[in-house]
Amino acid sequence: MYSSEDDIPIVIRGCLQNDRRSQEELYKRFFPAVMALCLRYVRDRNDAVEVLNDSFLKVFRQLGRYDAAKGALYTWMRTIVIHTALDSLRRQRAIRDREMLPDADEEPGVDNEALAKMSGDELLNLILRLPITTRLVFNLYTIDGYTHREVAVLLGMSEGTSRWHLNDARRQLKIIINLMNSQV
Repeated sequence: MYSSEDDIPIVIRGCLQNDRRSQEELYKRFFPAVMALCLRYVRDRNDAVEVLNDSFLKVFRQLGRYDAAKGALYTWMRTIVIHTALDSLRRQRAIRDREMLPDADEEPGVDNEALAKMSGDELLNLILRLPITTRLVFNLYTIDGYTHREVAVLLGMSEGTSRWHLNDARRQLKIIINLMNSQV
């Protein structure tokens, strides 16, 4: 039906008129990127699909608020998806650090060569092993580019706590990678 980025305004107009084909086109165009984003925040694929679908429902309901002059459609959608994922995690009462990796006596450096050999899926699986709040801070700050102030507001914590979780994520990822390397 639509084939280029130039057709986005046409798709948006159709979605605003509740045209199912336009909604399907928007969903298909952005599904891969939105699903990847959901999987970074939610461990379980079924939960990620639920967040994805809730996000698209919000996108369709709020599309009239989108202003192309302020930014790209995906950037606007990404904000909705991130907030939806965080809301879902809050509802599940999962923003508690219950699982902790064993502490290491030393904090050895990460083998950058080992990191370079990892696929995107392997890196994602490492990130998913982090405790939930630490993972959320890592994703928001490192991958999505939020500041510590923004992360603190989104997660209801202080900026110092956000910084602590980021440092803890880095420390835990080093431990995991070094454990993996020592087993090879």
